[in-house]
Amino acid sequence: MIPALERDRLPSLSTLHHAVNRERRAGRVLDLARPSHVRGDAAAYDRALAELALPGTVDETGRATTDPAAKAEAECADTASPSPFSTGVRLYVPGAHVVATGQLGQVTEAIAHTIAVWGIVCVYGDPGHGKTVAVHPALRLLPRRIPVHRALVAVKPALPQLRAALLTAFGLPATALTNRTDAADRALLQAFQAPGVLVIDDVQRIATPELDYLRLLVDAPTTRTSLVLCGAGAERTLARAPALASRVLTWQQVPRLDTDQIPAVLRLFHPLWDAATDADLLHADATWAKGNFRTWAKITSHAYAALARTPGAAVDRALLSGACSRLGPTP
Repeated sequence: MIPALERDRLPSLSTLHHAVNRERRAGRVLDLARPSHVRGDAAAYDRALAELALPGTVDETGRATTDPAAKAEAECADTASPSPFSTGVRLYVPGAHVVATGQLGQVTEAIAHTIAVWGIVCVYGDPGHGKTVAVHPALRLLPRRIPVHRALVAVKPALPQLRAALLTAFGLPATALTNRTDAADRALLQAFQAPGVLVIDDVQRIATPELDYLRLLVDAPTTRTSLVLCGAGAERTLARAPALASRVLTWQQVPRLDTDQIPAVLRLFHPLWDAATDADLLHADATWAKGNFRTWAKITSHAYAALARTPGAAVDRALLSGACSRLGPTP
């Protein structure tokens, strides 16, 4: 039996039917039966990617995902209501763009669905595959009325440290409440009652007992805050906390770039790769980068610096080899 108060807040069946049809016509598809390891149709994400409010973003066809008016509106909104993700991500080199790949679209879809049902999503993958880069625009697609809180956790935080990080994320007085366990727990439970999103990046830093504390907060019957857990090895960390892992609605892996994506994505990432041949780019990827976008960002930075030192130099295998030689023994 649904309480009368909750029943009044639920949309009617006709409203829900209209909303679903509108989203399907817009190109948003939630194919929940598709296994996460199967590559989705990029067309299903075109509309969502086109609305990414991230200046300097292009899709895999090279089209800007925001027009100047939308960009100006987004910048004004960010000024009025700053987000922890509004400053963007490091791209290592001037003139680089975030590329809205199919992998990014899948993360956007997974996060949007999970937040819509007040659930938990775990975004995982190897270091440098673009997990945080993908989470950033996905959260910026949310309506402005949904607040996004970001908890910055230390390495292996003790319970008081984790509690303080959560209090700070919600704008609560961490210093005054950290040593008052009951009062802090009550304040956090009250904060979790409001619809919103709590993002914890590098969740692999948190030990099992502290993850269980997070599970207790999420389990409260009044909780309306969604949880976005992100990190390299996050899935292995949560496996050691089965009580919390069993409550994760969506597991979204961010894989490495496919080989056939490399030339097109890199040329969209930075114009200096326009002059490189596919063979040279694929050789550098097979030898050094191995589909890791962060490694490619570093290679781009070194190649950009080399071209600045020697104007007119060819963007060839020799330039790539020189750039890659600065990556260290284990790129």
